[in-house]
Amino acid sequence: MTTSAIQALYQKKLTTADKAAKMLPKVGNICIPYFGGVPVDLVTAIGNAAKSGVYDSLNLYCMRGTTHMSQQLFKPEVAEHIKFRPFFMGPDERSFLAEGLKIGKKYIEYVPGGFSQIPGLIADVIGIDTIVIAVSKMDQHGYFSLGITGAYTQRVMRKARQIILEVNNQIPRTFGDTLIHVSEVAAITECHTPVQLLPSRPSSDIDQKIGAHIIGHIEDRSCVQFGIGGVPNAIASMLKNHKDLGVHSELLADGIVDLVECGAVSNRYKKINLYKTVFNVAMGTQKVYDYVDNNPSVECYGADYVNDPYVIAQNDHFVSVNAFVEIDLSGQVNAEFMNGHQYSGPGGALDFVRGAVLSKGGKSFLASQSTAAHGKVSRIVPRLNSITTDPRGEIQYIVTEQGICNLQGKSTSERAKALIQLAAPEFREYLYNEAIKMNLFV
Repeated sequence: MTTSAIQALYQKKLTTADKAAKMLPKVGNICIPYFGGVPVDLVTAIGNAAKSGVYDSLNLYCMRGTTHMSQQLFKPEVAEHIKFRPFFMGPDERSFLAEGLKIGKKYIEYVPGGFSQIPGLIADVIGIDTIVIAVSKMDQHGYFSLGITGAYTQRVMRKARQIILEVNNQIPRTFGDTLIHVSEVAAITECHTPVQLLPSRPSSDIDQKIGAHIIGHIEDRSCVQFGIGGVPNAIASMLKNHKDLGVHSELLADGIVDLVECGAVSNRYKKINLYKTVFNVAMGTQKVYDYVDNNPSVECYGADYVNDPYVIAQNDHFVSVNAFVEIDLSGQVNAEFMNGHQYSGPGGALDFVRGAVLSKGGKSFLASQSTAAHGKVSRIVPRLNSITTDPRGEIQYIVTEQGICNLQGKSTSERAKALIQLAAPEFREYLYNEAIKMNLFV
């Protein structure tokens, strides 16, 4: 297509958010992307259309939306017409669920799924009628970029019956598998607003202690993945004198950008995506978004690629660092359930546990403080009383501020002894006595 033909097609499909919202089906399945892919004006228009009775019954599939999305859609009058089916429970989802339960209504229907599976679940198992996406401005060839959001967007839009875009010139243009052509979409709207920032939580003294147990296990030329939180931030700050690190990470946040900018990352010893920093979703300060913008050394892909354990394992000496909520004496890990409720979601932790262990020389670390609730509760427990996110046979290194242990190859008794030593001292006698009751010790 010529440049003039591309521009004419753009103008032909350009419409308002209110008109685009009425293009959604009255009954069916719709999808909104992860975080940075959430369209601002379209979300507002969808909420208004729902309150006006434009829709009869829609199922909305999403994961980790923005504050704006929650403010516009998590309302009882919207929930009368749109059932929310998230793959992740954040504070806004938990609050809206609790609000509904008070009056006997379930506004949120959580859908379990590991991150690497979610693109296929939405696109191939569930099926989507319409996906609405925030994208970067169009280039001269007619292509938009998905920007900072890989997740499930690309897989879903290839199967969706209808694609509606919201063009935002504040969204970074990224490389990888992020492009969509103007000819592929049903409608285009425009809304130029800053992308929501998500500053990293500062590392505490305990986070630093945990990081100190891990840092000696990470060699030069390792390929790294960090989750979100104080411990990954602490480790990232400790890696600045390492050399020739590679990055293949679900999350690209400030810590990794700092590592790249200080010269610790070269990506030259990766086995795949050589010389490229690979990510699934970027969330952080403006520095992160500026770094990925139009940067050919950075590539964004969906979770069905970035989080695929067999893709991860192709990079040698892969190091994965993620968190846990609690672990029992057998090594089973809960990373998503708290106080009797779904607290978050499995995310990609198990994907990277598996991928790192399969990698030649790879190492998987699950790290958290030994206690919760200001020291009142031990994160190491006799038995899980909730969800098992990571099975005991998959776990490698467990780390708290008390120390580090490798569970692989250990018997049930050896595991229990090692994990008790990682608990806060005031809980160790209790855990030891419970282990005796469970016939782990004699």
